[in-house]
Amino acid sequence: MRTVGLIVEYNPFHNGHLYHLQQSVKITEADAVVAVMSGHFLQRGEPALADKWTRTEMALRGGCDLVLELPVAYSAQAAEWFAYGAVATLAATGVVDALCFGSEGGDLAPMRRVARELASESPAFASLLADKLAEGVSYPAAYGAVVKAHMSAIGDAEAAAFAFDQPNNTLGLHYLLALERLGGPMTPYTIKREKAGYSQTTITDNRIASATAIRKLILEHGSPDKAASYMPDTTLDLLAGRTDAHVSWRLYERPLFHKLLSESAEMLAGYHEVTEGLEHRIKNALPSLPSLTFDALLEALKTKRYTRTKLQRALLAILLGHRKADMTRERLTLGVEYIRVLGFTPKGRELLKRMRKAARLPVLLSAADAQVDSRYLRMDVEATSVYALAQPNTDAKTLFRDYYGRPVMVER
Repeated sequence: MRTVGLIVEYNPFHNGHLYHLQQSVKITEADAVVAVMSGHFLQRGEPALADKWTRTEMALRGGCDLVLELPVAYSAQAAEWFAYGAVATLAATGVVDALCFGSEGGDLAPMRRVARELASESPAFASLLADKLAEGVSYPAAYGAVVKAHMSAIGDAEAAAFAFDQPNNTLGLHYLLALERLGGPMTPYTIKREKAGYSQTTITDNRIASATAIRKLILEHGSPDKAASYMPDTTLDLLAGRTDAHVSWRLYERPLFHKLLSESAEMLAGYHEVTEGLEHRIKNALPSLPSLTFDALLEALKTKRYTRTKLQRALLAILLGHRKADMTRERLTLGVEYIRVLGFTPKGRELLKRMRKAARLPVLLSAADAQVDSRYLRMDVEATSVYALAQPNTDAKTLFRDYYGRPVMVER
């Protein structure tokens, strides 16, 4: 059974995702699809619109056969570690033959050359990147500029001209870097992103819109109906009539501000992503905010260097209690510690049988299956509890669903 791996958030699963999934199967000639999906908190430092089990069902009804969870230690990270954790998860299954991702460029060759060149990141490259960041440039722009300079210096004009500062190209490059660093048999493929940009909020097509634009419609109208034409019917059915599928940062303002107000600058400095004096900027901004809202706080903190995404990830680390000590480069390089199964179809169940023999890590159907203590698994359980607190009528089983719940099963 030839299997293609996808790295996804499905926030929510929409027509663009369906196109990518179908094209991935086509170009890789795959018989089955394994998706590694972010859980409750996502790469841009945001809570997911709907919980991970609902989004798992969207994925399975949309064509995936097996959905695995990307631990929150990696899912709410910048591109390098998000990609590394996701590729490590797919590689650890022992059953994934190909990796297919979307990119703005749609051309794999220059991306692979850059990945091979930079897989062993030299001190000189790291120094150039640090210098660029010190100029106040955002990480994606700085990384793209240094890649361009490096590839120009070695005479690869095509790779130097590639737009590595565009979000899917950046992620794609980091997927390829992870493949180079981790090794393994997965063959990479890419599909050109069509119709809508990654974070494009305007809608220019009557069938395809970005997840950002779709979420905006759902949250503004309190219903998925206005976004119906941009999502498969299966997604619409799962979102319809649910008040618990409209989650945003607004629902976490009280616990976040409690932490920001009650902890000292020195305590805030211990959280992951709180760097270069951001803790002082936060404490200084609080007394003069026009309102105690997440958006007002972001507006007060934002600079050319501190992008919205960087700030969201830092504030999320504070909300979830993710300390720098848990997120060192040395620790993250060790990779994931388990493979958490969120859902499967009958074909996915067959893949699970193969994984039981081929996987390099323990395969967990729930947190209760863990045989050894894992800090990253505890972080996942804690993230589920924090996510559930946004709901007005939650209970203990919802808070600890990682222990009580079993994988989603979809017959199709």
